[in-house]
Amino acid sequence: MKKLTLFVAFSMLLQIAFAGGLLTNYNQSAQYIRMMSRNASLDIDAVFYNPAGLIKMEDGWHFAFYSQTILQTRDIDTQFPTLNSGHYEGETTIPVFPDVYAVYKKNNWAYSLGIGPIGGGGTAEFPGGIPTLEIPFSLIPGQLAALGQIDPALAVSSYDLEMALEASSTFWGIQMGASYAVNDKFSFYGGLRLMPSVNTYEGAIRNIQVNGVNAATWLNGASAQVSNVADMATAGAGQYASAAATAGALSSQISAAISAGLINGSDALADPQLIGALQQFGIDPTGFTYEIAAGAFSQTSAALTVEAETLSATAQTLTGTAQTLTGTAQQMGDKEVKTKQKGMGFTPIIGFNYSPNDDWTFALKYEFETKLTLENETDVDDMGLFPDGAESSNDVPAILTAGIGYRGLDWLEAQLSYNMYFDKGVDYGNNIRYSTMGTQVHRDIDGNYWELGLGLQFNVADNFAFSVGGLRSKNGVTPQYQSDFSYSNSSYTLGGGIMWKITDKLTLDAGVSNTFYEDDTVTFNHASVGSYNETYAKTTISMAAGISYSIF
Repeated sequence: MKKLTLFVAFSMLLQIAFAGGLLTNYNQSAQYIRMMSRNASLDIDAVFYNPAGLIKMEDGWHFAFYSQTILQTRDIDTQFPTLNSGHYEGETTIPVFPDVYAVYKKNNWAYSLGIGPIGGGGTAEFPGGIPTLEIPFSLIPGQLAALGQIDPALAVSSYDLEMALEASSTFWGIQMGASYAVNDKFSFYGGLRLMPSVNTYEGAIRNIQVNGVNAATWLNGASAQVSNVADMATAGAGQYASAAATAGALSSQISAAISAGLINGSDALADPQLIGALQQFGIDPTGFTYEIAAGAFSQTSAALTVEAETLSATAQTLTGTAQTLTGTAQQMGDKEVKTKQKGMGFTPIIGFNYSPNDDWTFALKYEFETKLTLENETDVDDMGLFPDGAESSNDVPAILTAGIGYRGLDWLEAQLSYNMYFDKGVDYGNNIRYSTMGTQVHRDIDGNYWELGLGLQFNVADNFAFSVGGLRSKNGVTPQYQSDFSYSNSSYTLGGGIMWKITDKLTLDAGVSNTFYEDDTVTFNHASVGSYNETYAKTTISMAAGISYSIF
């Protein structure tokens, strides 16, 4: 009976990166998708990959537009024992992922503009939820198990809920800069990337159920039943206390009469009222003397006092339970969230290109760390996740890239690329999974994320080529970094595609790539169930096409 419909993406879940580091999108052209290595590019996509190399383009204006369709799937398998299901599937679909480039080249100078989603760019959707958000609800039957001892009708056997939370994220990169050729071999680049960033969240948690009944209704009903039992216990405690007082008074009266010499304690009990009182307390007075009767009444008073105190404590506990159930019921109502996070970051970029001849190209580029703070603009926040006006850090790590290009054969172009993302210099905050369990665990990074790519282009005609490429990506995260909200998997990517030079000025590029991620299994500990494993997997398919046009 699983009816979860969950579009999940808090800020960490939206750290969607494609063919890049933990936060950065490095897939910024159709040429990249078909080769997986472009750090030594001398074409128009060098605006992003090798801006110092733009100086090798012909004088004139150059424009390009590329778009990708990206499909990413995520699979999470957890062994947490109380969940309705331990398997969760999610997907991110980006129908349009655009990049626009423009270059003006004149003599020793080249001025460039590039616009594209440098981070995010899509919406994360989990139709079956994620473990972190479902686990608290899955614990409800166990937490309410004691109610069945009060009344078997209150036994809890199942939970259910509907969630809907849709979130999107786009960190745009607007890059402007200038390239200068010192001579035929050396050129430099300096530029700045503006990063206007927006995250949006809109959704709700609805129809939380216990035993197939609305949870608030069920809990309020259970509270009323427990309250009735508490009232009965209170009434019983009063009755026991009254009876204890009566038995105590009778014991005192007999003892006082014996002390005053009004009766002989060793005489057989002959008072009909005392005999009747003993019988009412369930005591057979046969063979009793007055002294024995006084002791019996005293013992009965003491026993009844204990019963009264026990029932009184039980009534107090049950009253507290009823109040807790009522308070919990209030928390089980429908909740909504609607907010937007906005911020602006700035990334200085420098580049260097060395081309000793027409056959070889050596390129370096360094993107400085981007300081980015996002501020909440919240309309509704019943979940208490996004206080209006609150700020959160979302810095993007610095990147060092290097490329080697070879064009010494008419029929072959080869490129080798290396990227280093300085993740260790960025604070990724605490792990949300542990936070939900009341523990603060920092998302540690052991080493920097790196990528190594090789691309080959085969020129089968003067105006037509096909290409293939491969990319190895290796993260440096620790198990403390990973959770279902945000996880990183090392991967291998294969790409291929074509280049068709339709005219001397117009070129078409198209390609497709598939990223195969290595599964990662992490062990968590929960106070209620102990240790359990959770396995994270995903895959990404990218399809790209675009045109470039030159005026010279």
